[in-house]
Amino acid sequence: MLKGRKITVIIPAYNEEKRLPEVLRRIPDFVDEVIVVDDGSCDGTWGVALKFSERDGRIRAIRLDRNCGKGCAMREGIKHATGDVVIFMDADGQHRPEEIAKLVEPILAGEADLVIGARKVEEAGKRPLHRRLSNIITTRLIRLKLRQYVYDTQSGFRAFRREFLPEVESDRYEVETEMLIKAAKKGARIKEVPVSMIYDPSREGRFGPKDVLRFIKALFRF
Repeated sequence: MLKGRKITVIIPAYNEEKRLPEVLRRIPDFVDEVIVVDDGSCDGTWGVALKFSERDGRIRAIRLDRNCGKGCAMREGIKHATGDVVIFMDADGQHRPEEIAKLVEPILAGEADLVIGARKVEEAGKRPLHRRLSNIITTRLIRLKLRQYVYDTQSGFRAFRREFLPEVESDRYEVETEMLIKAAKKGARIKEVPVSMIYDPSREGRFGPKDVLRFIKALFRF
């Protein structure tokens, strides 16, 4: 616990056998509950999650029968989360577990209901031009929708006060957009804190044109 509040971290994971162990090893001691949701991986991700759950009583491993997307895995994790503050982070090592405290502190201080880790790309190269352009466009559209300025609308490194954790309907990467819009509609005080990001170009293939279309649908749907 941290300042009397239970802290949960949800980690959706798909084919992250190699990167997941380091992420789990670096989870801060103040985190009470870690829920790893294996999104139907076809490598050894499930075995890694089970192994860590046997070693660390805070860690719970959940496996989906088939790959259904990041949003689907996050939805499953939420079902089992019991924390007063719920953090989402990726399993691929792009987020630094040590920075979880930066996301939690504004909520515990009563300053925010949703804290977003605003990314600064520091290592392993920069995102290709088409990704940077798509991020600029989607970010501006979301700002118009929210009628407020949010620097990094697509960051998956976030912390929610339990009361403002929305019901997730999206199955894939548009989940970040859905959750931000729904939290804002519930009146959440949104704050951003700077976080580092390790960008790995080899992960680029997971996000494609279909995800852009899903984002547009989510923007108008929610």
